[in-house]
Amino acid sequence: MFRRENDKFEVLLVHPGGPFFAKKDDGAWTIPKGESAPGEDLLTRAQIEFEEELGIQPSGDWVPLGWIKQKGGKLVHAWAFQSDLPASFKLKSNTFEIQWPPRSGKLTKFPEIDRAEFFPEEIAREKINSAQVLFLERLRNALDR
Repeated sequence: MFRRENDKFEVLLVHPGGPFFAKKDDGAWTIPKGESAPGEDLLTRAQIEFEEELGIQPSGDWVPLGWIKQKGGKLVHAWAFQSDLPASFKLKSNTFEIQWPPRSGKLTKFPEIDRAEFFPEEIAREKINSAQVLFLERLRNALDR
């Protein structure tokens, strides 16, 4: 999701929830994303994941941003759409469960994302996972056309 005014734009990034990212900021934020099943329509999956992670249904004209490969080998396909969060927005992320603290035998639930925030393009470049910076560049190119 992005919003813009004149030639400037801001992108919505999400911060991963859970104990591994609790104290990480720059380079830890990401676009809302998830995993697809083989043969699944990737745009449909992206829309579903957006809604699951943020609790709002995305809508708009979709701008394809292609794909990137992250450090761990994960392929991420992305689309952008222009919109804004509703004034009544309250984050409603789905959750995951892990053993925490480690080796405690205790399963603890954490939100998949714990924050969602719009960032101006320049700041988003610092906050986003380094492999995903390419999506910002592709969005900038698409908006400049």
